[in-house]
Amino acid sequence: MTSKTAATQKFFVDFKKPASDGVFDGPAFEKFLHDRIKVEGRAGQLGDKIKIQSEGTHKLSVSSTIPFSKRYLKYLTKKFLKKHQIRNYIRVIASSKNTYELRYFLVDEQDPEEEDEADS
Repeated sequence: MTSKTAATQKFFVDFKKPASDGVFDGPAFEKFLHDRIKVEGRAGQLGDKIKIQSEGTHKLSVSSTIPFSKRYLKYLTKKFLKKHQIRNYIRVIASSKNTYELRYFLVDEQDPEEEDEADS
């Protein structure tokens, strides 16, 4: 046995709002991460080094015993959004040191019909 234990890193992705609106598919995202995360240059072969678990219905956790970048998780999340053509109105925001949150872009535009009614 070695005296040094492997440090576990744990990151979360919270997709509560888009999932509750029916826009975001959590299980598909979990499978996407499982298939795309690379360990030692090989995608889809996580072994026991990286674990992807569902934390309730609107949160996903990725725990790793090998060096794993939070930025890489953000990159893969953005890639998933782009693949499902929802990248245009959902963004990935770091809400804490080890958590990303998916939020809608804020749009401050009025509807064209409302502008016409205001002019009358």
